[in-house]
Amino acid sequence: MAKNQHVVPHDGFWAVRGEGNQRVTSIHRTQEEAILAARNIAINQQSELFIHRPNGQIRERSSYGSDPYPPKG
Repeated sequence: MAKNQHVVPHDGFWAVRGEGNQRVTSIHRTQEEAILAARNIAINQQSELFIHRPNGQIRERSSYGSDPYPPKG
């Protein structure tokens, strides 16, 4: 089963972390770079992408799964 991808703050940088993973997949200088990397993973795995704010709160969510009626928001 594909893991949802999260873009999260990480020691002054931005990281991509697969849902449930302790370790990050990759670390990026900007949130935009992390979003691009996470989006590619989510598309390849047909999963969802969650983009977090610096305080950890989710600010955006996108679905790249095979569900024809993905949740909006």
